[in-house]
Amino acid sequence: MPLDEDKYPGETGRRRFVKGVVGSAALASVGTGGAAAVNTVTSAAGGGGGPTQYIAIENTDGPAPRGMPIVPLEVTDAGELRGLFPEASTETVAGVERTVAEMDLGGTTYSSQWFQYCGLEQYQGVQPEADADNMLRASASPPPAYDWQQDVEGDTVLTVDMFEDYETWGNGIGNEGIGKPASATWRSQGEDAKTIPVQVLRSPKVSQMANGEGEFSDLPSSIRNFIDAATEQDFMAWINKCTHFCCVPGYKQLEGSANFNAADEVYCQCHQSVYDPFSPTQVQFVARPRPDE
Repeated sequence: MPLDEDKYPGETGRRRFVKGVVGSAALASVGTGGAAAVNTVTSAAGGGGGPTQYIAIENTDGPAPRGMPIVPLEVTDAGELRGLFPEASTETVAGVERTVAEMDLGGTTYSSQWFQYCGLEQYQGVQPEADADNMLRASASPPPAYDWQQDVEGDTVLTVDMFEDYETWGNGIGNEGIGKPASATWRSQGEDAKTIPVQVLRSPKVSQMANGEGEFSDLPSSIRNFIDAATEQDFMAWINKCTHFCCVPGYKQLEGSANFNAADEVYCQCHQSVYDPFSPTQVQFVARPRPDE
């Protein structure tokens, strides 16, 4: 299992956190409106916590209780990839003023609370008013399976031209030509800032999802509209933190993923959870509260 110093947030204690995560798997089957799964790992007390709906890449196998949240992005005029983060505003909840960051994106309420799990709620980059850099930047230590990224210096902004061969790219894991991935970070610059891991993928299937073409013809219009607004030029991204024990999974990173029918999907080697980036779904969970404001 990859080391992660924030896997067990200090204020909760390891035992309480592990107990909550394990228990959440049993609760994940509870439905809300038929389309969303409920996870009740945490309390709604504190800054910015509580029931939250979000769009995720679907968890299709393994113990993970729910999918990983999609990070909306855009391509700048200079061809650079930039994640979108909602603007902050102040609202009054039960007589208490709180700062929130949310916006309408393709008819879906996109909020910073989407990312408040696995200790990320404590990270500087997830705070609504953080002065953070939204550029999607190359990880300093990409996986060996991403041979193309070994020559990209860590913290370099990812650009469109790095993915020109995405319709033919392959690395011997799964099928070729269904997408080219990158290991990235987001909103992680600045003094004492902790790294928010993100997976970036450019795939011809992204625009097919947005348009409801072919295998995606049954995708709900609400999901299609969000994908259309949250992606550009066949690029998509998601927070790369497994919702089971907060490990860092990977798309086409391990040959052994084929043993779990995950060679063309996102595979978490720690406990064999599998996610399908081409199956976006709306789910609900209880966002962990941020540190008191």
